[in-house]
Amino acid sequence: MITKNKKALCIMSGGMDSTLSAYMMKKIGYDIIAVHFNYAQRTQDKELSCFHAICDELGVLNRYVIDLDFFAQIGASALTDENIAVPTGGLEEGVPVTYVPFRNGIFLSIAAAIAEKEGAEAISIGVVEEDSSGYPDCRESYIKSMEQSINLGTKDETKIEIFMPLVHLKKSQIVQKAVELNTPLHLTWSCYKDEDKACGVCDSCRLRLNGFKLAGVKDPIEYQ
Repeated sequence: MITKNKKALCIMSGGMDSTLSAYMMKKIGYDIIAVHFNYAQRTQDKELSCFHAICDELGVLNRYVIDLDFFAQIGASALTDENIAVPTGGLEEGVPVTYVPFRNGIFLSIAAAIAEKEGAEAISIGVVEEDSSGYPDCRESYIKSMEQSINLGTKDETKIEIFMPLVHLKKSQIVQKAVELNTPLHLTWSCYKDEDKACGVCDSCRLRLNGFKLAGVKDPIEYQ
C-alpha cells in the first residue's frame, strides 16, 4: 500500500513506454517528478515538446530537463552522429547502430542524484526487454544491478527502488495498457529520424506500428 506523498522520479523521453510507466506510477499512488534528457539526439526538439505536453496532461509540476551534450562528442550511435544513417530496412541482428553507449546507465545515475535530493523512494524507467531493439541497457538484470549500485552509493537513509513496469511486456500489450489507463498516446513520439511526421520505417517506428496493429488500435500520430 502506497502512503500519501511518496514520490517517484520518472525518466520520461516523450515516448510511449516511459509515458505509460509514469502513468502507472501515478495510478499506484506516487507523486510524480519528471526528468527528461536532451542528449543531442536527432529528434531532440520534438521529444522535449512531447515531454512537456505529457507532463501538462499528467499534472506534473516538478520537472527537470538535463542537457547532456557529450553524447554528440562520443558519437558511435545513429541517434547522435549525423554521419551514421538510421537503419530503415527492418530490425538488425545483434545490438543496432541506434544504441547509444551506456545511455540508460548515465540516465539512471543522474536520476539517482535527483531522486536523493528530492527524497523520492522510486525511479521509473520504461525499458522493455523482450520486444525492444536489442539494447543491452534495457535488460532487467542490468537495471537491478544499477538499483543495487545506486543504494550502495547514496546515503544510508536513501532507499530507492527502480520500477520497470513494462520490462516483460510486448509492444502490443503496452498499447493495450496505455489505452486502458487513458495515456495520451497522441502526444508521444517514437521516431528516430524525423520531427514533423514519423518516418514509419526506422526500428522504433516499426516496433510501434506493429504494436498498434497487433493490439487492434489505430496509432494517433501522423506518419509520412
